[in-house]
Amino acid sequence: MAERYDAAGLKRFGADLFAAAGMPQDRAATVSEMLVDADLMGHDTHGLNLAPQYLAALEGGEMPKTGDPEVISDRGPSVLWDGGYLSGVWLVRHAMDLAMDRARQYGLCGVSIRRSGHIACLASFLPVATAAGQMLLLLSSDPANAGVAPHGAVEPIYTPNPMGVGIPTDGDPVLIDISASITTMGLTGRAAANGERMPGKWLVDAEGRETDDPAAFGNGGALLPLGGIESGHKGFGLGIMIEAMTSGLGGFGRKDRPEQHGASVLVLLIDPEAFGGLGAFAAETGFFGAACRAARTAEGAPGVRLPGERALQRKRDGEQNGVALFDGIMPRLIEWAGRLGVEAPRAL
Repeated sequence: MAERYDAAGLKRFGADLFAAAGMPQDRAATVSEMLVDADLMGHDTHGLNLAPQYLAALEGGEMPKTGDPEVISDRGPSVLWDGGYLSGVWLVRHAMDLAMDRARQYGLCGVSIRRSGHIACLASFLPVATAAGQMLLLLSSDPANAGVAPHGAVEPIYTPNPMGVGIPTDGDPVLIDISASITTMGLTGRAAANGERMPGKWLVDAEGRETDDPAAFGNGGALLPLGGIESGHKGFGLGIMIEAMTSGLGGFGRKDRPEQHGASVLVLLIDPEAFGGLGAFAAETGFFGAACRAARTAEGAPGVRLPGERALQRKRDGEQNGVALFDGIMPRLIEWAGRLGVEAPRAL
């Protein structure tokens, strides 16, 4: 059973690690908070599991410790930054603060970020916007990486291209965090390292055969688009859209052949008050969610669960009873804590 740790204590620990590695304290706290929130929500490949990778990037100079994004363009409701491979987690939160403020003024605001560092878990950003009564669309791709084959091909050309959507309602928000591929490279790598098979035939091997063997990835195979062999044109279409809305809008992407892994990002905030009003918006989204939950199901079926419902339940439980960290995460963090002179937390 995974050990549990106090959530607030984990956030302080993560912040201390990043600060000891050279990040400004406020920036370190932001990154740690978003990573621990990912673990709280059950996204354990994109929470503190990423901290050693980020710390190594800080140590090696791939991720600048300080600095600000370069403003390439600012037209009020549309902004373009060059992130200079600063922490993508911090860049997204920084962009959200700007975009939420501008959305109150203009109704909506989009911040495009090129050459961002890795942005971790999209779901962890969504409640920040919905708590402020705004809708968030968060899109990401990595123009220096490839793992997903276009529909009908076996060669990886693009990344899983995740999208996050946070929707306020008159109750809990709807939190959508999905990829344009069936699965992620992180989960595939974890399964391969543990000698496990994937839950379904989510990959294609070098000969074009569907497979649940994660070893096919990296051996001439690729991840399949959402929809798989038969209906992958749908996921492929989503992948194309996200490429256009990230690297396309940012004016920097695969055509530039970047050598450093990172992200092209779009942060789009929409303020319902500028349209039909937040009250009417929340009443409509709440009504729709209630109708979906009440929909008739097959006998014995568990019923409808809205996106983000389980993640919010896990987060509340973790905040009360401790964060359950996936095995192997804390030992690597403790190793970094020893190198950086940071005191590690004890399990509950």
